[in-house]
Amino acid sequence: MIRVWAAALVLAVTALLPAPAAAAGSAVIVMYHRFGEDKFPSTNIRLEQFEAHIEELRTGGFNVLPVPAIIDAIRKGEALPDRAVGITIDDGYLSIYTEAWPRLKRAGFPFTVFIATAPIDHRLSGFMSWDQIRELRDGGVTIGAHTATHNHMPEHDDARNERELTVSNHRFEAELGKVPALFAYPFGEGGTRVEKLVRAAGYRAAFGQQSGAVHGSQDRFRLPRFALNERFGETVNSGC
Repeated sequence: MIRVWAAALVLAVTALLPAPAAAAGSAVIVMYHRFGEDKFPSTNIRLEQFEAHIEELRTGGFNVLPVPAIIDAIRKGEALPDRAVGITIDDGYLSIYTEAWPRLKRAGFPFTVFIATAPIDHRLSGFMSWDQIRELRDGGVTIGAHTATHNHMPEHDDARNERELTVSNHRFEAELGKVPALFAYPFGEGGTRVEKLVRAAGYRAAFGQQSGAVHGSQDRFRLPRFALNERFGETVNSGC
């Protein structure tokens, strides 16, 4: 019996990307949160699942690119390689630093982390520190914004949302020396009113949590990502 690990991630990416002849202008962006934190199954990916995803991306003919490079290419109408994939991770949990980064670094895969700044500032248990975030940045990881308190933006008025964005940007400026270019909506939800505020805050693009391929005809402030967790990251096996 030969056990063949075929990650759900790869099935999703293959389904969402056009055929190679038409794929030059599109990519799939995937999203994670926690790694090996079994107490939080809705936002966690088990380490064996994540390792299977990395192996499939490494050996399956995919091109894992920096997310900013994908955004720049679609904005300029430039070609992307076939089967282009970007990796993003939300919130700023400690397992990004301890579990995800070493594995992605060994694979040579770039990725983007979207940070909600308040949990970092408050040194909440289970979150990274600013020193660790700087280490990620200095190691080539792209840092993106995710508001200050991870508020559900559609539920709050413009004043609250503007304050969230302003505080977040000020904290990035103070700790990292610049404001991120990319933004992700907490809980993956924005809407026209929220998108307008995010544009005004100076970001170049913003991501939700709806599934789909990223391509040049989309609004850059409502870009899709394919969310993966224990349930939607399960591996399947086949053999003979």
